[in-house]
Amino acid sequence: MSKVKEKPVIDQIAALPVHWDKNGKLRVLMVTSRDRGRWVMPKGWQMDGAKPWQAAEIEALEEAGAIGFISNTPIGHYHYDKRMDDGTKTRCRVILYPMVVEKLKRRWKERKQRKRHWFSARKASKLVEEKELSTLLREVAEKKKMVAMIEDMRRSA
Repeated sequence: MSKVKEKPVIDQIAALPVHWDKNGKLRVLMVTSRDRGRWVMPKGWQMDGAKPWQAAEIEALEEAGAIGFISNTPIGHYHYDKRMDDGTKTRCRVILYPMVVEKLKRRWKERKQRKRHWFSARKASKLVEEKELSTLLREVAEKKKMVAMIEDMRRSA
């Protein structure tokens, strides 16, 4: 019997950028992916010399032009298959850090490659392809505890 060698799961980091609109409703900032234009969270690879949440904050700035306060405590993780430049797929685990957005820049690094838009957490959960991310976003929409944690971040920022 031959052994099937499983590929390792590679960690990535992502920001969950949120803010409260003028009516007090929680909104989630999403960006389009560069490949197929899917709605995703600003995410990327861990960066040398940066803590994971700092790398997520940098991704939010580069991909969405978002500036704000990011938590050093993740609210969860999700998995997806990343298509690499050589055509292969790599399984990634994305660790998600909540970020309270204070400002959106008009000009940011990837503005010509992506669109950004604010959605309700419930709407965002329906737009993403990753089931685990959809579940996390539904929890943000439905669970008072998670929203309270984000609200505490907002107050202490």
